[in-house]
This record gives sequence, structure tokens and C-alpha cells, in this order.
Amino acid sequence: MFTGLVTEIGEVKEIIKGESSAVFTINAPRSVKELKIGDSIAANGVCLTVIELIGESFLADVMVQTLSLSSLGALSIGGVVNLELAAHIDMRLGGHIVQGHVDGVAHVSKIAPGEKWLQLDFEIPTHLAHYVVAQGSITVDGVSLTVGSIDDERNTVTVWLIPETLAKTNLSTKKVGDQLNIEVDILAKYVERLMTKKSGPANE
Repeated sequence: MFTGLVTEIGEVKEIIKGESSAVFTINAPRSVKELKIGDSIAANGVCLTVIELIGESFLADVMVQTLSLSSLGALSIGGVVNLELAAHIDMRLGGHIVQGHVDGVAHVSKIAPGEKWLQLDFEIPTHLAHYVVAQGSITVDGVSLTVGSIDDERNTVTVWLIPETLAKTNLSTKKVGDQLNIEVDILAKYVERLMTKKSGPANE
């Protein structure tokens, strides 16, 4: 489990692609100090498992399905990723509950700098729109953000990024048209399941 609070920006050093997976080598000086083989780490909101540690870098095996369902497939050497170590049970939950399971890929539609913040608009897949509510939580490339507003006609979500978020994540590098990994609030999915599940024998 993660909280959506990025702990480090890592850099992709190598990508070795195979038939059914790809091995990513990511330079992460701060994170590797706390990692061991088998640990989970979120990269742009995707939960990965560490398979090897080399110097200040870790290696992770990424399956083809993950590459096709997230923006990791578009990464190249030198690309930067938001990293977050798995949460400890006794730590403060500063963001919201994040699983590291990407629900879909959005695309940046507008960037508008403000005096003390930056407005970021992105179009989300239609099937995810009903999970998003104004003032609710959403995970964007592994970053826990508060939804400012949502345009249901265009499936466009607006968030406002403060200087602290821009300084500590890769969201400051995004351009119109860029891909964003989206994970909606797991609580919304549980509520939907409870509301739509047909009554079982015990309730008949």
C-alpha cells in the first residue's frame, strides 16, 4: 500500500525489453538505501517489485500488460519517474490509500500557470469518470491530489499544483498531450461494488 506522497524522483538508466516483460533500471539514491530484493516500490503510480539492487539503482521486472495499460511503456532512457516506498503500518497517512494498480491512462489537455499554483487539466477514460468527484482524491502518476473540478461532458479533471508538489514530483515536466497514470479512489470502487452487487441467498 502507498499514500501518494512522492519520496524521490528517479531516472530511468536502462530498459531491456523481452517478449513478455521488460527490465527497468532506475537510479534512486535515496530509495535504494531502504530497499531490499522483493520490496515493493511505486513508479509513476505503478507498484513494482525490486528484483536487484546495483549501486544507487534498483531493477524491476515489468510485465507486458503493465506496459500496455500504463504510461511506463512510453518511458525512455533518461526519463524521470515519481517514486514512493511502500507505506509502514505505523506511518502517517498524509495522502490517501493508494494501491499502485493503475486504472487507466489520461492525457494532459491544458496547463495554466498561476501566481502561486499551476492548473493542470487532463482527460480521463470515460469508464473512470464516475469514480471522480470534486474535492475527492485521485492519484496522478503516483501523486495523491485533490480534485478541483470535473467537466462531465468532456471527462476532464482539473487539479491545482502547489510549488511544493511541482518541486518534488515530475508533474512540473508535463506537457499538453503527455500521458498520466490514473488510479481512482479505491473507496469509490468498493461503494460501487456494494451498490450494484445483486443480493445473495442470505439476503433473499
